[in-house]
Amino acid sequence: MPEQAHVTSLEAIEAFRTSLILYVSKARPTLEEVSADVLRTKLWLENDQRMQLEGQVRRRTRELEQAEQALSSARMSNLREATAADQMAVHKARRAREEAEAKLKNLKRWHREFDSRVEPLVKQLEKLHTLLANDMLQANAYLAQVTDTLAAYAEVAPPGTAAAPQPAEQAQTNSGPGS
Repeated sequence: MPEQAHVTSLEAIEAFRTSLILYVSKARPTLEEVSADVLRTKLWLENDQRMQLEGQVRRRTRELEQAEQALSSARMSNLREATAADQMAVHKARRAREEAEAKLKNLKRWHREFDSRVEPLVKQLEKLHTLLANDMLQANAYLAQVTDTLAAYAEVAPPGTAAAPQPAEQAQTNSGPGS
């Protein structure tokens, strides 16, 4: 006959189950927040930042054109002192426009590379989210079932102990009043 199982700590299984529930309750919102951050970053690159940098390029192009017109006007009027200051203004405006164009070029490169760099990571996030949403819930249900089964098993008396009379009881029944 098989021996009785020695279940010593249902509390340990229940504590693990509780920790699992706590972990899932914290991890799922964190993953959702990360996914939302990825989406916000993509939209920021596509819309907000692109519009801002395109506007900056247009504004700096206008400033460069104005500085070039001022330099051209100063050369026509033969004002040497104004010409040096106007040349510096043109160089400064040109550098500012080139800087804005370089930023816009980088932004466009980032936007092109965003999906290829982020997509593998997003897929891993989705797998982890699925694991937390499905597998961990199944694990939680399984642990609850295991706890219930083991608790019920621990309450069952070993076979043969309930049916066999105790030795003291046997002696009393054999030496009773009718002996």
